[in-house]
Amino acid sequence: MNMLGIREPEIYGHETYGDLCSMLQKEADSLGISVEFFQSNHEGALVDAIQSAYGKMDGIVINPGAYTHTSVALLDAVKTVGIPTIEVHVSDPDTREAFRKTSYIRAACVKTVKGHGLPGYAEALRFLCGK
Repeated sequence: MNMLGIREPEIYGHETYGDLCSMLQKEADSLGISVEFFQSNHEGALVDAIQSAYGKMDGIVINPGAYTHTSVALLDAVKTVGIPTIEVHVSDPDTREAFRKTSYIRAACVKTVKGHGLPGYAEALRFLCGK
């Protein structure tokens, strides 16, 4: 996520992670909710962030990136905290390489939004708010 706008812009677009956070903050303001942002390239840090949300957050929107296809730890973390979680992907992994069709975390998520670009994150926020 930290390489948005740089990595494969033909797939992920030219907008940056900062652009995404700004867009989501505006969406959150319009919904009357507060949001916190967290990005890491390290699986353990992501697990720690999910676990620290326990009892504090009403929902999680996550793009697990490559960990989508490999991480039982993220799956277990989401299952453990019991917080409604939405898996989001800028592109549609199901239309890409065969190995991207597997999502471990999906089994613990209430919804998956894929292939809607950065607006998919706002869609996820609205879903969590019942809108």
